Formats: sequence, C-alpha cells, structure tokens
Amino acid sequence: MVKLDIISDPICPWCYIGKTLLDRALEAEPEHPFEIEWHPFQLNPDMPMEGMDRRAYLEGKFGGKKAAVKVYGQIDQHARDVGLELDLGGIKRTPNTLNAHRLIHWAGIEQRQSMVVSAMFRAYFKEGRDISDVEVLADLADTCGMDAALIQRLLATDEDLEGVREKDAGFRKMGVNSVPTFIIAGQHAVPGAQSPEMWRKVIADIKAQLNEEA
Repeated sequence: MVKLDIISDPICPWCYIGKTLLDRALEAEPEHPFEIEWHPFQLNPDMPMEGMDRRAYLEGKFGGKKAAVKVYGQIDQHARDVGLELDLGGIKRTPNTLNAHRLIHWAGIEQRQSMVVSAMFRAYFKEGRDISDVEVLADLADTCGMDAALIQRLLATDEDLEGVREKDAGFRKMGVNSVPTFIIAGQHAVPGAQSPEMWRKVIADIKAQLNEEA
C-alpha cells in the first residue's frame, strides 16, 4: 500500500470537490494502492468556538457582498460542472471546525475516516447543518457506525484538542497554505482538486513502479 495523506477542512468547498473527484477515480480503480488518512487544517484558525454568521463571515473575508457572491458563484458553478450539487444558500453559520477535526481523528482509529468526512461534507454543504454542534457531530458519528454517546462524552472534554491544533500548525510550518493538499507516499504534494483522470494516471504510475520493484 502507498500512503495518501489528505490535508483538508470539512467547510472547504474545494476539499469536497476534490474528494468527490478522487472518489470517482478510486471507484474506477478498485485495486488502487492507496491507504488514505485525513489530517486537520483550519481555514479559519481564529474562528470563535461558537462560529459566526455566514454572510458576515463571507463579506468580511472577501471585502463585501459583491465579491463574496462572485467567488462563491464560481465555486458553485465548478461544483455543478463536476456533478456536485451544493446548497450554499442553506448554510447560515460558518463553524469553528476543531470538534469536527477531533471526530475525524477518532474515526481514523475505527477505520471510518473517509465515511465520516463524506458525511460531514454532505451535512454542511447539502443540508446546511452546523458541524460544530455536538449533537450534529454525534448524529453523524452514529450514521457511520460509531458510538454517538461516546463521541458526545469525548467532545465534552479537551481530549485530543491540542493534538489537532498541533497537527494544523505543523502543516502550516511545512508550507501548506491551502487545502485540499494531497501528499503521496510522504514525498509528493499535490495541491487542489484534481481530476479523476489525473488520479488514475498516478495510480497507474504507482502500480507500474511497484511491479518493477517486485
């Protein structure tokens, strides 16, 4: 197996698009060599734990309503172009994602990371749910076969909070400044949402190399 580390934030639309395109390649290549692990990166590391109003956040980030509408209109169109329907208007708050990243970390212990990440993307971008809310996170964990009551208890503590922050900070020190960023075999960084064709070529190249080494 070849490690594929994915640095991502569950409120990043490009991360959702990137995962969707990667998943298509993996479905087309069921014998792919990748062992996937998801890692934390907060788009908004200074976001209050309670989050903030979505419109205020976007207008502040992009310098006004007109610019925010333009940027997210382009993102929405790109998503539609790849067959992904987002309900950006249904998102009322921009959350702090520390707790979401903690759940993703715990999901990794149970080999359920990709499932939980997919559930978070759907909840946030399609259903307008607040993925900083403990009840929402526990429900998502439950739908993915995890123990919801345990997740609620853990989220009520500081368990792994500093670990998530440290991993986020570590990636920034490595030079990661945007997500998604894919790291192949701990060596090759691939930024941005990539096409299924690109991933299938990468998979073919890796298989050929592994066969040569064998």
